[in-house]
Amino acid sequence: MKRTSTFSAPDENRYKPFTPKHTGKRQLFQNPYLERLTRTHILVPISVFFIFASFLLYYVAVYKSLSFLLLAGSFVVGMFAFTLIEYLVHRYVFHLFPDTPEKADFQYKFHGVHHEYPKDKDRLAMPPILSALIISLFFGLYYLIMGNLAYGFTAGFAIGYASYLGVHYMVHAFQPPKNFFKILWINHGIHHYKNDDVAFGVSSPLWDWVFGTLPK
Repeated sequence: MKRTSTFSAPDENRYKPFTPKHTGKRQLFQNPYLERLTRTHILVPISVFFIFASFLLYYVAVYKSLSFLLLAGSFVVGMFAFTLIEYLVHRYVFHLFPDTPEKADFQYKFHGVHHEYPKDKDRLAMPPILSALIISLFFGLYYLIMGNLAYGFTAGFAIGYASYLGVHYMVHAFQPPKNFFKILWINHGIHHYKNDDVAFGVSSPLWDWVFGTLPK
């Protein structure tokens, strides 16, 4: 299967697909502080989101009158909802077609650089400050919609994101296992090295199957 790519480096060859590089890294910002914020060890955001989820569950259990069944149910639904958001954002935001210079620069800085340097382990996760801000905004939105159920829902959403980060890191940093989880390595490898128009789900192939983007 021939690899097609909607990505290109933000330079004079903006609309030409590039070949993934297995070594090296790319500087995104001239400002050293901004550049540093684009990098993170994978354990930092995973820890932040597990702590955030734990705090939400503790707070709602101690200070809010919510039954265990409602809390557990909202938590599970939150985790499941994250897999859909993961798919949609990856497909329609990170892989939007770069038909303008602004779109190309946005796409490259948020995701294209990862496709060009897939082995750069410091850029396998969104910077913790940005992701923490986004999840806080999500919590505010969920609270307006569902009230106290938002605590369990957002906790599940955060654990879903932390789990996604762990899976994404492992498929780039380790060899595939000899069990059914190997499919996650295969699908993401196809997405990176053969055809980035398929296999948008990283933590689960469910939504690729639902929307017809599962690799053949």
